[in-house]
Amino acid sequence: MFKSFARLLCAVALALMALTASAQGYPNKPVRLVIGFPPGAFTDVVARLLAEHLGNLYGQQVVVDNKPGAASTIAADIVSKARPDGYTLLFGHMNSNAVAPALFPKLGYDPAKDFIAVTNVAFVSLMLVVNPALPATDIKTFIALAKSRKEPLRFASSGNGSSQHLAAELFMQMTGVKMTHVPYKGSMQAAVDLISGQVDLNFDGVGSALQFVRGGKLKVLGVATAKRVSLIPDVPTIIESGLPGFTAQSWFGVFAPAGTAPEIVTRLADDINGFLKSPEVIRKVTDIGGELAPPNTPAEYTRFVQNETARWSKVIREANIKAE
Repeated sequence: MFKSFARLLCAVALALMALTASAQGYPNKPVRLVIGFPPGAFTDVVARLLAEHLGNLYGQQVVVDNKPGAASTIAADIVSKARPDGYTLLFGHMNSNAVAPALFPKLGYDPAKDFIAVTNVAFVSLMLVVNPALPATDIKTFIALAKSRKEPLRFASSGNGSSQHLAAELFMQMTGVKMTHVPYKGSMQAAVDLISGQVDLNFDGVGSALQFVRGGKLKVLGVATAKRVSLIPDVPTIIESGLPGFTAQSWFGVFAPAGTAPEIVTRLADDINGFLKSPEVIRKVTDIGGELAPPNTPAEYTRFVQNETARWSKVIREANIKAE
């Protein structure tokens, strides 16, 4: 019995020694960064900027692996089952790591148990845009108009449970406004129908909607952020416009499989925080309608993800949102 116990202790000690040695030499081969969006999407652009930064820093290739579909849960499922050695990472999204458990009852992974949150990387700011024919000039007149109509206003989104959908549901829950959801399979078709008047409004990303606002094809009433967006500094926040506490942003960050050595997680967080401080990267991300997260630790990011999970799960429950 004592010999068996001694062998077990020896095996554990050897495993810990191997893990420590692996962490100290990290990385000594290419790193795979899995992302749940197609090439060319905002998330993909930021992921490739990050991969280039880390690749240059490590002297190892960091490969962006696009696995789009199912609200980024395909990518998350792949990484959740990868070896926890730091060589397969997830460029996770609010859908895959906060919203999915409330939307998909048979999700193949548990975001809270199967991942370690490394660090937040970026946000996509949302703004309330309407068809120019809609007689509303700001958030207060919009709310009054929506409440006075016999037929509810129609809001577009890129699908059930998308950030646009959740933002609109949160807006309704906070204001008492009733609107009808019209889901699309992508933001571009939603924008086309909004411009043509098939729908009345959308909480769209600044980067994708700004071209239509500047061209006079859409009208922006407010941004769903805590502070004004630098690309459109004259547009007030929805909070400023009379709805305290209203924020809705998509966010993206790096996650590692559960069991990854703390030394690797800490190093990744530190190195990504260097990326977040780069003036050139800040400018590039701002130019495409996004915002880099402030430097943050794994513990801070974990708390952020937990808070976002609780917040959006409540919205989903109260709105009875079901996955498509």
